[in-house]
Amino acid sequence: MASKKPAAAKSLNLAPVLDLNEATALHGKLMALRGSDLMIDASGVERVGAQCVQVLMAAKKNWDEDKLTFKFSKVSDTFNKTMQLIGINIEPLLA
Repeated sequence: MASKKPAAAKSLNLAPVLDLNEATALHGKLMALRGSDLMIDASGVERVGAQCVQVLMAAKKNWDEDKLTFKFSKVSDTFNKTMQLIGINIEPLLA
């Protein structure tokens, strides 16, 4: 019996502005990628709102429950500093 080959890792580039208007779109993009390991590029992020952070953290929990990888390949200084300001340690999520 052939073993099931794991799905190839997917990638997602985050929008420069992660505000309330982007939260629904971000959720849709993440749900479309569910079921695969995911590498997120946040290197172009210029502004981050709490709603998108909530979407990202909820997605991280979903990926953990699915026993799949959910990591950030690159993050901008703005993204990193905003995460620190709201009390989220991004270090364990970096590839």
